[in-house]
Amino acid sequence: MITITIDEREYQAEAGTSVLEIARANDIPLPTLCYHPSLRPSGSCRLCAVEVAGRSTGKQVTMLACVLKVKNGMEVKTQSEAVNRARTRAFRNLLHMAPQAKDIIALARSYGIDPGPPPDGCVRCRLCIRVCKEIVGPGALKMEKRDGMNYVVPIEDLCIGCGTCANICPTDVILVEDSDNVRTISIRNEVIGSHPLERCEGCGKRYATPKFLNHIHQRTSSHTETKDQHNYCPTCAKLFSDRIKTFSDRVQR
Repeated sequence: MITITIDEREYQAEAGTSVLEIARANDIPLPTLCYHPSLRPSGSCRLCAVEVAGRSTGKQVTMLACVLKVKNGMEVKTQSEAVNRARTRAFRNLLHMAPQAKDIIALARSYGIDPGPPPDGCVRCRLCIRVCKEIVGPGALKMEKRDGMNYVVPIEDLCIGCGTCANICPTDVILVEDSDNVRTISIRNEVIGSHPLERCEGCGKRYATPKFLNHIHQRTSSHTETKDQHNYCPTCAKLFSDRIKTFSDRVQR
């Protein structure tokens, strides 16, 4: 039997035993995911980091308790700044691969480690914010810092329901849903805008929001070639435009 110290307390151990085995035998908590007593340890999850003196230099280093064999006089720390940094990196790497794993999130929090904000599909490219402000005009979206991280969020009552933000989003995190004659645009669980849909005067299809149609009317009202305003969907607008052009060509002949 040999003697090792874990968190300033001495324990007896058999040579060749791992630090993790000694810790578990003495109810010392160490997080693990990839360890099983029937299998050879691999250290894949990297969660069981502990701090020990290096073999050659004696300098404190972090090593994995599942593969670290005990030696007489070894001093082990399961809680330190270096251990916390190593665990944090390990948890973040695991959550990068399995972001919805509730058990891993709960395990991280049980060791006082912030798993970081959950992924929301947004890559913060700001295309939606820019197109809404610079091209369409309303400026219905902005970037807001929450818990130390930037999020795209709606500005109340400015959305006109055009859906341009959803069309330009490279990750499809902004959703447009037309249901029961209402168009709802949302990002994550936040509603950007909810609008009734106007009916096309040609085919009767619900196709655009009143705010969007009014916005277009205001933007084009000063144009010299603007005709009498009609609420036509794009299909009917093209159809009637082609008929008018055909009729005009015949008259000119």
